[in-house]
Amino acid sequence: MRETGWMMRLLGPTEIRILADKLDLRPTKKLGQNFVIDGGTVRRIVRAADLSPEDVVIEVGPGLGSLTLALLPSARHVVAVEIDPVLATQLPLTVGERGLGDKLTVVAADAMRVSLADLGGYTPTALVANLPYNVAVPVVLHLLEALPSLEKGLVMVQSEVADRLAAGPGSKVYGVPSVKAAWYADVRRAGPVGRTVFWPVPNVDSGLVSLVRRDPPATKVSREEVFAVIDAAFAQRRKTLRAALSSWAGSPPAAEEALRGAGVDPSARGEQLDIHAFARIAEHKPEPAASPNR
Repeated sequence: MRETGWMMRLLGPTEIRILADKLDLRPTKKLGQNFVIDGGTVRRIVRAADLSPEDVVIEVGPGLGSLTLALLPSARHVVAVEIDPVLATQLPLTVGERGLGDKLTVVAADAMRVSLADLGGYTPTALVANLPYNVAVPVVLHLLEALPSLEKGLVMVQSEVADRLAAGPGSKVYGVPSVKAAWYADVRRAGPVGRTVFWPVPNVDSGLVSLVRRDPPATKVSREEVFAVIDAAFAQRRKTLRAALSSWAGSPPAAEEALRGAGVDPSARGEQLDIHAFARIAEHKPEPAASPNR
Protein backbone atom coordinates (compact mmCIF):
# COMPACT_ATOMS: atom_id res chain seq x y z
CA MET A 1 0.00 0.00 0.00
CA ARG A 2 1.33 3.43 -0.98
CA GLU A 3 2.32 5.75 1.85
CA THR A 4 1.09 9.33 1.50
CA GLY A 5 1.56 12.76 3.03
CA TRP A 6 3.54 13.05 6.24
CA MET A 7 2.82 9.38 6.98
CA MET A 8 5.72 8.65 4.61
CA ARG A 9 8.39 6.63 6.43
CA LEU A 10 11.44 8.89 6.30
CA LEU A 11 15.09 8.07 6.90
CA GLY A 12 16.32 8.52 10.45
CA PRO A 13 19.83 8.06 11.89
CA THR A 14 19.46 4.27 12.13
CA GLU A 15 18.21 3.86 8.54
CA ILE A 16 20.96 6.16 7.24
CA ARG A 17 23.67 4.11 8.96
CA ILE A 18 22.21 0.82 7.73
CA LEU A 19 22.14 2.12 4.16
CA ALA A 20 25.66 3.53 4.45
CA ASP A 21 26.98 0.20 5.73
CA LYS A 22 25.16 -1.68 2.97
CA LEU A 23 26.79 0.54 0.35
CA ASP A 24 30.14 0.69 2.15
CA LEU A 25 29.68 4.45 1.98
CA ARG A 26 32.26 6.83 3.35
CA PRO A 27 31.01 10.41 2.90
CA THR A 28 33.61 12.55 1.14
CA LYS A 29 34.42 16.24 1.48
CA LYS A 30 35.23 16.30 -2.24
CA LEU A 31 31.56 15.71 -3.08
CA GLY A 32 30.32 17.76 -0.12
CA GLN A 33 28.47 14.77 1.32
CA ASN A 34 26.66 15.56 4.57
CA PHE A 35 23.41 13.61 4.84
CA VAL A 36 20.36 14.91 6.73
CA ILE A 37 19.30 12.42 9.40
CA ASP A 38 16.49 14.43 11.01
CA GLY A 39 12.93 13.98 9.74
CA GLY A 40 11.78 17.24 11.27
CA THR A 41 14.34 19.18 9.24
CA VAL A 42 13.32 17.72 5.88
CA ARG A 43 9.64 18.29 6.65
CA ARG A 44 10.47 21.90 7.52
CA ILE A 45 12.29 22.32 4.19
CA VAL A 46 9.32 20.96 2.25
CA ARG A 47 6.91 23.26 4.09
CA ALA A 48 9.15 26.29 3.42
CA ALA A 49 9.41 25.33 -0.27
CA ASP A 50 5.65 25.91 -0.60
CA LEU A 51 5.15 23.27 -3.28
CA SER A 52 1.92 22.61 -5.14
CA PRO A 53 0.74 19.18 -6.33
CA GLU A 54 1.59 20.31 -9.88
CA ASP A 55 5.21 21.21 -9.17
CA VAL A 56 8.04 19.26 -10.75
CA VAL A 57 10.99 19.48 -8.36
CA ILE A 58 14.65 19.22 -9.28
CA GLU A 59 16.72 18.05 -6.33
CA VAL A 60 20.51 18.23 -6.49
CA GLY A 61 22.62 15.84 -4.45
CA PRO A 62 19.81 13.68 -3.01
CA GLY A 63 22.34 11.38 -1.38
CA LEU A 64 20.59 8.54 0.45
CA GLY A 65 17.16 10.09 -0.07
CA SER A 66 16.30 11.87 3.19
CA LEU A 67 14.88 14.96 1.52
CA THR A 68 13.66 13.07 -1.57
CA LEU A 69 11.26 10.96 0.49
CA ALA A 70 9.77 14.09 2.07
CA LEU A 71 9.39 15.81 -1.31
CA LEU A 72 7.64 13.00 -3.18
CA PRO A 73 4.17 13.27 -1.53
CA SER A 74 4.09 17.06 -2.08
CA ALA A 75 5.06 17.29 -5.77
CA ARG A 76 3.90 15.85 -9.07
CA HIS A 77 7.39 14.51 -9.77
CA VAL A 78 10.93 14.75 -8.44
CA VAL A 79 13.97 14.73 -10.71
CA ALA A 80 17.01 13.94 -8.57
CA VAL A 81 20.45 14.78 -9.97
CA GLU A 82 23.17 12.71 -8.29
CA ILE A 83 26.84 12.66 -9.30
CA ASP A 84 27.77 9.62 -7.16
CA PRO A 85 26.89 6.49 -9.21
CA VAL A 86 26.47 4.29 -6.13
CA LEU A 87 23.93 6.68 -4.60
CA ALA A 88 22.21 7.21 -7.95
CA THR A 89 21.68 3.45 -8.22
CA GLN A 90 20.41 3.03 -4.65
CA LEU A 91 17.93 5.93 -4.56
CA PRO A 92 15.26 4.37 -6.83
CA LEU A 93 15.40 1.22 -4.68
CA THR A 94 14.86 3.20 -1.48
CA VAL A 95 11.96 5.10 -3.00
CA GLY A 96 10.51 1.99 -4.66
CA GLU A 97 10.26 0.25 -1.29
CA ARG A 98 7.80 2.98 -0.28
CA GLY A 99 5.66 2.66 -3.42
CA LEU A 100 6.52 6.02 -4.99
CA GLY A 101 8.99 4.95 -7.66
CA ASP A 102 6.74 6.28 -10.43
CA LYS A 103 7.14 9.81 -9.07
CA LEU A 104 10.96 9.80 -9.19
CA THR A 105 13.48 10.19 -11.99
CA VAL A 106 17.16 9.87 -11.10
CA VAL A 107 19.71 11.53 -13.35
CA ALA A 108 23.28 10.38 -12.80
CA ALA A 109 25.08 13.57 -13.73
CA ASP A 110 27.02 16.61 -12.56
CA ALA A 111 24.53 19.34 -11.69
CA MET A 112 27.02 21.92 -12.96
CA ARG A 113 26.59 20.53 -16.47
CA VAL A 114 23.00 19.33 -16.50
CA SER A 115 20.53 20.80 -18.99
CA LEU A 116 16.81 20.47 -19.64
CA ALA A 117 17.52 17.79 -22.23
CA ASP A 118 19.02 15.57 -19.50
CA LEU A 119 15.94 15.55 -17.28
CA GLY A 120 13.91 12.73 -18.79
CA GLY A 121 11.31 14.93 -20.45
CA TYR A 122 10.36 16.72 -17.22
CA THR A 123 10.36 20.52 -16.94
CA PRO A 124 11.21 21.55 -13.37
CA THR A 125 9.29 24.36 -11.73
CA ALA A 126 11.02 24.27 -8.32
CA LEU A 127 14.53 23.68 -7.03
CA VAL A 128 14.66 22.10 -3.56
CA ALA A 129 17.98 20.73 -2.36
CA ASN A 130 20.52 20.24 0.36
CA LEU A 131 23.36 21.51 -1.80
CA PRO A 132 26.97 20.36 -1.48
CA TYR A 133 28.71 23.26 0.28
CA ASN A 134 31.67 23.39 -2.09
CA VAL A 135 29.60 24.06 -5.23
CA ALA A 136 26.40 25.64 -3.91
CA VAL A 137 26.69 29.05 -5.58
CA PRO A 138 27.74 27.88 -9.06
CA VAL A 139 25.06 25.16 -9.00
CA VAL A 140 22.31 27.65 -8.12
CA LEU A 141 23.44 30.13 -10.79
CA HIS A 142 23.83 27.42 -13.42
CA LEU A 143 20.37 25.94 -12.81
CA LEU A 144 18.66 29.35 -12.81
CA GLU A 145 20.25 30.04 -16.19
CA ALA A 146 19.87 26.56 -17.72
CA LEU A 147 16.30 25.99 -16.51
CA PRO A 148 14.21 29.14 -17.11
CA SER A 149 11.13 27.10 -16.13
CA LEU A 150 12.24 27.25 -12.49
CA GLU A 151 9.79 29.54 -10.73
CA LYS A 152 11.05 29.14 -7.17
CA GLY A 153 13.61 27.43 -5.01
CA LEU A 154 14.47 26.52 -1.44
CA VAL A 155 18.06 25.43 -0.88
CA MET A 156 20.09 24.54 2.18
CA VAL A 157 23.65 25.85 2.07
CA GLN A 158 26.45 26.83 4.41
CA SER A 159 25.26 29.69 6.63
CA GLU A 160 27.85 32.15 5.31
CA VAL A 161 26.87 31.29 1.74
CA ALA A 162 23.21 31.87 2.62
CA ASP A 163 24.14 35.31 3.95
CA ARG A 164 26.03 36.16 0.77
CA LEU A 165 23.29 34.98 -1.58
CA ALA A 166 20.62 36.96 0.24
CA ALA A 167 22.66 40.10 0.96
CA GLY A 168 21.59 43.48 -0.38
CA PRO A 169 23.64 46.51 -1.44
CA GLY A 170 25.58 48.04 1.42
CA SER A 171 26.01 44.79 3.33
CA LYS A 172 29.54 43.71 4.24
CA VAL A 173 28.91 40.30 2.65
CA TYR A 174 27.27 41.65 -0.51
CA GLY A 175 29.29 40.49 -3.49
CA VAL A 176 29.34 38.55 -6.75
CA PRO A 177 26.94 35.77 -5.60
CA SER A 178 24.45 38.35 -4.28
CA VAL A 179 24.35 40.41 -7.46
CA LYS A 180 24.31 37.51 -9.91
CA ALA A 181 21.54 35.72 -8.02
CA ALA A 182 19.55 38.97 -8.07
CA TRP A 183 19.66 38.89 -11.89
CA TYR A 184 17.36 35.86 -11.75
CA ALA A 185 15.39 36.01 -8.53
CA ASP A 186 14.32 37.67 -5.32
CA VAL A 187 16.52 35.98 -2.72
CA ARG A 188 16.05 35.89 1.06
CA ARG A 189 17.14 33.94 4.11
CA ALA A 190 14.51 31.41 5.17
CA GLY A 191 15.92 30.30 8.51
CA PRO A 192 18.92 28.62 10.17
CA VAL A 193 19.76 24.91 10.34
CA GLY A 194 21.92 23.44 13.10
CA ARG A 195 24.85 21.09 12.61
CA THR A 196 23.50 18.09 14.46
CA VAL A 197 20.87 17.23 11.84
CA PHE A 198 23.64 15.96 9.54
CA TRP A 199 25.82 12.88 9.31
CA PRO A 200 28.70 13.39 9.37
CA VAL A 201 28.34 16.55 11.46
CA PRO A 202 29.86 19.48 9.53
CA ASN A 203 32.04 22.06 11.24
CA VAL A 204 29.82 24.92 10.05
CA ASP A 205 26.18 25.90 10.46
CA SER A 206 23.72 25.87 7.58
CA GLY A 207 20.93 28.12 6.39
CA LEU A 208 17.90 27.99 4.13
CA VAL A 209 17.63 30.33 1.16
CA SER A 210 14.41 31.07 -0.71
CA LEU A 211 14.45 32.11 -4.37
CA VAL A 212 11.48 33.46 -6.34
CA ARG A 213 12.04 33.94 -10.07
CA ARG A 214 11.64 37.43 -11.48
CA ASP A 215 12.40 39.07 -14.80
CA PRO A 216 16.00 40.21 -15.25
CA PRO A 217 16.70 43.93 -15.60
CA ALA A 218 15.49 45.45 -18.86
CA THR A 219 18.73 46.05 -20.73
CA LYS A 220 20.11 46.24 -24.25
CA VAL A 221 23.14 44.09 -23.40
CA SER A 222 23.53 40.39 -22.61
CA ARG A 223 23.69 38.72 -19.23
CA GLU A 224 27.33 37.85 -19.95
CA GLU A 225 28.18 41.51 -20.50
CA VAL A 226 26.51 42.51 -17.22
CA PHE A 227 28.23 39.70 -15.33
CA ALA A 228 31.61 40.84 -16.71
CA VAL A 229 31.05 44.22 -15.05
CA ILE A 230 30.11 42.53 -11.77
CA ASP A 231 33.21 40.33 -11.83
CA ALA A 232 35.45 43.33 -12.51
CA ALA A 233 33.83 45.49 -9.83
CA PHE A 234 34.34 42.93 -7.07
CA ALA A 235 37.75 41.63 -8.17
CA GLN A 236 39.20 44.69 -6.43
CA ARG A 237 36.35 45.58 -4.10
CA ARG A 238 38.36 48.04 -2.00
CA LYS A 239 38.97 50.22 -5.03
CA THR A 240 36.59 52.80 -6.42
CA LEU A 241 34.62 51.69 -9.46
CA ARG A 242 36.66 54.08 -11.62
CA ALA A 243 39.78 52.12 -10.74
CA ALA A 244 38.21 48.66 -10.48
CA LEU A 245 36.58 48.90 -13.91
CA SER A 246 39.57 50.40 -15.70
CA SER A 247 40.67 47.11 -17.29
CA TRP A 248 37.08 46.26 -18.27
CA ALA A 249 36.54 49.67 -19.90
CA GLY A 250 40.04 50.06 -21.31
CA SER A 251 41.30 52.85 -19.06
CA PRO A 252 40.30 54.78 -15.93
CA PRO A 253 38.87 57.68 -18.00
CA ALA A 254 36.84 55.22 -20.08
CA ALA A 255 35.52 53.62 -16.87
CA GLU A 256 34.54 57.04 -15.56
CA GLU A 257 32.74 57.78 -18.83
CA ALA A 258 30.73 54.56 -18.54
CA LEU A 259 29.90 55.21 -14.90
CA ARG A 260 28.76 58.77 -15.45
CA GLY A 261 26.72 57.66 -18.46
CA ALA A 262 25.00 55.12 -16.19
CA GLY A 263 24.33 57.73 -13.51
CA VAL A 264 26.80 56.13 -11.06
CA ASP A 265 29.33 58.06 -8.98
CA PRO A 266 32.84 56.99 -10.18
CA SER A 267 34.05 57.10 -6.56
CA ALA A 268 31.44 54.53 -5.46
CA ARG A 269 32.32 50.90 -4.81
CA GLY A 270 30.71 47.74 -6.12
CA GLU A 271 29.00 46.82 -2.86
CA GLN A 272 26.87 49.98 -3.10
CA LEU A 273 25.18 49.06 -6.41
CA ASP A 274 22.21 46.85 -7.20
CA ILE A 275 21.83 44.64 -10.27
CA HIS A 276 20.06 47.40 -12.23
CA ALA A 277 23.01 49.76 -11.81
CA PHE A 278 25.43 47.11 -13.08
CA ALA A 279 23.22 46.59 -16.12
CA ARG A 280 23.27 50.33 -16.86
CA ILE A 281 27.06 50.41 -16.60
CA ALA A 282 27.35 47.51 -19.05
CA GLU A 283 25.15 49.43 -21.50
CA HIS A 284 27.52 52.39 -21.38
CA LYS A 285 30.78 50.58 -22.01
CA PRO A 286 32.75 52.82 -24.41
CA GLU A 287 33.62 51.53 -27.84
CA PRO A 288 37.31 50.61 -28.18
CA ALA A 289 39.41 53.36 -29.70
CA ALA A 290 40.18 52.75 -33.35
CA SER A 291 43.81 51.92 -34.14
CA PRO A 292 45.52 54.76 -36.03
CA ASN A 293 46.38 54.07 -39.68
CA ARG A 294 50.00 53.35 -40.24
